[in-house]
Amino acid sequence: MNLLIDMNLSPRWAAWLTAAGFPAIHWSTIGNPTARDTEIMEYAARNECVVLTHDLDFGSILATTGGGKPSVVQIRSEDLRPEAIGPGVVTALKQMQAELKAGALITIDPNRTRVNVLPLQ
Repeated sequence: MNLLIDMNLSPRWAAWLTAAGFPAIHWSTIGNPTARDTEIMEYAARNECVVLTHDLDFGSILATTGGGKPSVVQIRSEDLRPEAIGPGVVTALKQMQAELKAGALITIDPNRTRVNVLPLQ
């Protein structure tokens, strides 16, 4: 599973997740930093990436388009440092690999993880 990290998360996430066994790349290294969320979603779908973001717009895009891919992982936390919420993200990624491969919207906050199978109803 390849992860595409959105601009609203630190580029440090790429190295952190790769070290945890999840190949990851930050959008700033491959695309225009001011790209629209839809462009990032299109890239992720074409390249079979899971989008990691702090932005609720990606879930809205999936809901309005009825999209089945790409999968999106939303981090909902005030502390977005990999050292702070990263262990929970890695645990969720490991536990939800099948769902992410099939198409899912996963929301992770410090207290729980929620999964919605795509397409969203």
